Amino acid sequence: MEIENLPVDKKIILFDGVCNLCDASVQFIYKHDKKDIFRFVAIQSELGQKIIKHIGVDTSKIDSIILYEPGLSYSYKAEAALTIAKNLSGIYSLLGYLNFIPNSIKNIVYDYIAKNRYKWYGKKEACMIPTPELKAKFL
Repeated sequence: MEIENLPVDKKIILFDGVCNLCDASVQFIYKHDKKDIFRFVAIQSELGQKIIKHIGVDTSKIDSIILYEPGLSYSYKAEAALTIAKNLSGIYSLLGYLNFIPNSIKNIVYDYIAKNRYKWYGKKEACMIPTPELKAKFL
């Protein structure tokens, strides 16, 4: 079963739409996505929930960004973050080469940040409203 109207040639980033750190991350990725690789979907959105159900991720057990490549695969936590970084322009792409580190080790750091993100960065009452330029990257 495929979800209708998903671009098969783009990588889809599912993110926490009320998290200020996640919002800043989306803005950062947008700015450095010079090859137009990514599209964004808030986990809280209807489409985000459809994708999560389709790939079978239990978000009650995984508090994470999810990188979904339609028809191919998905990743989450540190693996997703580093795969995203590898596809960005500039020096940030070098972070992707840290993916050789075992997930169990990378995710200790990722989980610590994820657990504290609302305390450190705060959260919104609702998902962000993207600028017209950024809106074109949202599904």
